[in-house]
Amino acid sequence: MGYPGKNHKQYDTPKRRFEKGRIEDEMRIVIEYGLRNKRELWKAQSMLRRYRRAARDLLSLMAASTDEAQIERKKDQLLGHLNRFGLLGENAGIDDVLGMKVESELERRLQTLVYRQGLARSPKQARQFITHGHVAIGGRKVTIPGYRVRRSEEGQLGYYGRSPLTNDVHPERSRIVRSGGR
Repeated sequence: MGYPGKNHKQYDTPKRRFEKGRIEDEMRIVIEYGLRNKRELWKAQSMLRRYRRAARDLLSLMAASTDEAQIERKKDQLLGHLNRFGLLGENAGIDDVLGMKVESELERRLQTLVYRQGLARSPKQARQFITHGHVAIGGRKVTIPGYRVRRSEEGQLGYYGRSPLTNDVHPERSRIVRSGGR
């Protein structure tokens, strides 16, 4: 089991370290989403890998046709979880889980949503606003750029109440509004 206070790695590194095509794709994604390093991308890939593994396990259980009620319950749990986090739509199936891309996981990060909703000019600035405590979800300050925003929390995203950015004449905010949010 291990020591509970010790942090454990939440990602798997690539098997082939110096594969040129993979490195170029990773750098494009890191720049596009404003990630701090490739480790954040690898965490998202590992989460996606877990979802796909769960979907493949469900498909193998369906093929074995053991307990139909248990299989249906596990399927509803997996699809419900992915729906709550906004990774899949309402009427998604197991095939949709297997077809997910890492970009869908990265789109649900707080940093990306702050940028997409026009609260920051760039993904890097969105990361800075979050780490400096200027962003809140439902009135609660969130300082973790990698926080996965649930579908229900998406509309509650805004500036933190005591942040100087709540003032309309703040230099950074007025620059964001004038540039059209992107």
